[in-house]
Amino acid sequence: MTYTALDLDIRDNIAWITLNRPEQYNALNAAMAKELLDVANRCGTDKRVRAAVLTGTGNKAFCAGGDIGGFAVKPEQLEMRLKEMTTVLHAAVSRFAWMRAPLVAAINGVAAGAGLSVVAFCDLAIAADHAKFTSAYTKLGFTPDGSSTYFLTRLIGTRRAAELYMTNRTLDAAEALDWGLVNKVVPAAELMGEVTALAEQLAAGPTEAFGGVKELLQTAPNDTLESQMERETRVLARVSTTTADGHEGVKAFLEKRAPVFKGE
Repeated sequence: MTYTALDLDIRDNIAWITLNRPEQYNALNAAMAKELLDVANRCGTDKRVRAAVLTGTGNKAFCAGGDIGGFAVKPEQLEMRLKEMTTVLHAAVSRFAWMRAPLVAAINGVAAGAGLSVVAFCDLAIAADHAKFTSAYTKLGFTPDGSSTYFLTRLIGTRRAAELYMTNRTLDAAEALDWGLVNKVVPAAELMGEVTALAEQLAAGPTEAFGGVKELLQTAPNDTLESQMERETRVLARVSTTTADGHEGVKAFLEKRAPVFKGE
């Protein structure tokens, strides 16, 4: 697939995904949604990919949300366009959430609307110190999409999510860190260096085990204690006994050396 709204570069077991509509502040349109789904499918099936990074072009915006200007060209088609785009976008979110490789958000600027949703569905997030976060949906008379009502409430709680949605307040990077929306805030000039170091660490790790962690974190909030513990047993038994990295981890422990994982 030829990409027009984003760039994909897979190298050294890391998939670098860059939203690339800088003149529109990397806003989501139908093309970007389709390309994100294609990328998510590729990252989820390409065994070379052991970590992924999602960022935006430039230093102003990570993703400014949906491209409202583009959607509103023909108001009579707005409902159909929104249903089409969210169907594709939500499929992409699901693929990213369940793929084995950890997905890191490198937040290089404003994350608004669906951009906030993208931050929320990534597994880990590092923000530049000038980054801003806002919902902005109800400012337009809209409601959230892109999975944020699912992931955001898990990250920051229902009260704070409701505050973001209903007041449209803007969080600066320090507040986003305090609220638990991001893992780390660094000076803008250091963002990609920090993200690269984290991505390289993840790409050298036990990828199947990371996938198991993601699976368990998805099910935990909606399961009973006993059911979740049974899931833990099954995933642990599967990963520790059927993967090469599981065998390597035990062998390295017994030999008192650092393990060398291959993502298998």
